[in-house]
Amino acid sequence: MSARMELLEKLALRPAPDACKDRKMVLLVMDGIGGLPDKSGRTELEAAQKPNLDKLASRSDLGVLEMVDVGITPGSGPGHLSLFGYDPLEYAIGRGILEALGVGAVLGPGDVCARGNFCTRDAGGVITDRRAGRIPTAESGRIVRKLSEAIPAIDGVRVTFHAGLEHRFVVIFSGPGLSEHVADADPQKEGLPMKWAAPSAPDGERTAAVTNAFIRRVSEVLGDEPKANACLLRGFSSAPDIPTLGKLYGVSPVAIATYPMYKGLSRLVGMDVAEAGTTLDELFETLGRVWDRYDYFYVHVKYTDSRGEDGNYDAKKKVVEQVDSLLPKLTALNPDVLAITGDHSTPSVMSGHSWHTVPVLLASPYTRFGMSSTFGERSCVLGSLGKIPGPSLMGLMLAHAGRLAKYGA
Repeated sequence: MSARMELLEKLALRPAPDACKDRKMVLLVMDGIGGLPDKSGRTELEAAQKPNLDKLASRSDLGVLEMVDVGITPGSGPGHLSLFGYDPLEYAIGRGILEALGVGAVLGPGDVCARGNFCTRDAGGVITDRRAGRIPTAESGRIVRKLSEAIPAIDGVRVTFHAGLEHRFVVIFSGPGLSEHVADADPQKEGLPMKWAAPSAPDGERTAAVTNAFIRRVSEVLGDEPKANACLLRGFSSAPDIPTLGKLYGVSPVAIATYPMYKGLSRLVGMDVAEAGTTLDELFETLGRVWDRYDYFYVHVKYTDSRGEDGNYDAKKKVVEQVDSLLPKLTALNPDVLAITGDHSTPSVMSGHSWHTVPVLLASPYTRFGMSSTFGERSCVLGSLGKIPGPSLMGLMLAHAGRLAKYGA
C-alpha cells in the first residue's frame, strides 16, 4: 500500500454506522469525457450546450487529473482505481476479472477469465469490425448459448461463458496450470489480422495455447453467423487481493452503473451495486432512490466513452448534453461534495483512449474559487486545482466532507 493510501487510512474519520450518512459525497464519472478539438476548435465538452454544468463550474474548483502518469494512456480499470484513491501502478487488475464480477460470475482458485468481444473476421483472417456491429444484447446472448453448448472444454480445461451487453462476453478457463500472464488476443484496430494470444511470462504458455485453441474453435462454431463470426479476448486475470473502500476510508459506498465491468470493479473495492436499469434517466432516478442508505455514491455514465471510441464527435457531445439535462436530479439532493470527471480521455478525433489529462470539477461549501463560467478542458487547465494525480481526488473529497483528521500536532 502506498504511503498516501496509508496516510488517508490513518486520518479517515469513521463515524458510527447510523451517522455516516450525514455527509454525502458523489463521484459522477462521465467515462472518457476528455477530448481534443475538432475542426471547429472546440472539444466535445466545450461545444456541448450544458447550462447546468457551466453554472456549477462557476462556483466550483476546477482542474485536471493525471490518471496514471504523464504520457500513459489508462484503461478503464486503472482509471477508475485511480479515482477511488488506489495507486493504479500498485493494483494492476485485469479487465477480465472486472467484467466477470460485473456479470455475476464466480471464480475459483486458479481460474483465469478474459473479457471477450464478438467480432467480424473476413475469409483472409483480417478483423473488419472489432465489435461485430455492436450487435444487440439479446443476439449476443443467443450466440453465447450456442457457444456454451458447443464448447464445454478445450484441451482438458473447462470453459464457462457469461453474456455481457451488446458484443461483449466473459469466458472463464478452469483447470490446472493456468496463469493470467497472457497478452491480449486482439489487434486493437480494424483492418489488421488476428493477433493471437502469447504468454507474457513463462507460466502463461499453457493458458496462451488454450486461448488460441479456444478462439479457433469459436470461429468454427460461428462460421455461419453474418456479423459475430469470431472473437477477441483481452484482460486475462485472476481474482486479486485489494483493500475495500470501507476499510480504507470508513465510507459506506454504492455504485450506480449500467455496464457489467463497472459493476464488477465496484464490487471488487467493496461497494454495494444498485440496480440502475439501462438508461441515463434510470441512472439518475436510482441515485435518488438509494440516497438515504449510503454516504459515497459512484455514478457511471458510459456513453461519452462509447461515442468517442466510435469517432462520433456529435454523438459524444449529445451525451454530455443529456447528462446536463439530468443534472438537476442530482443537485436537488444537495450533496455535500460533488466531483464530476472521467476515468480517462477518449477524443473522438482519435477514436480511442488517450494519455491526455482529464477535466475535473469539485463542488462543496468549501471550494475556494469560482474562476470560470464554463466546464471544459481549457477552463479546467487554468483552474484552481491545477494538475493533480488521479488518486488525490479521493483525499480531496474526504477533506471537503470533513472526513479527515488533522495530520500532526
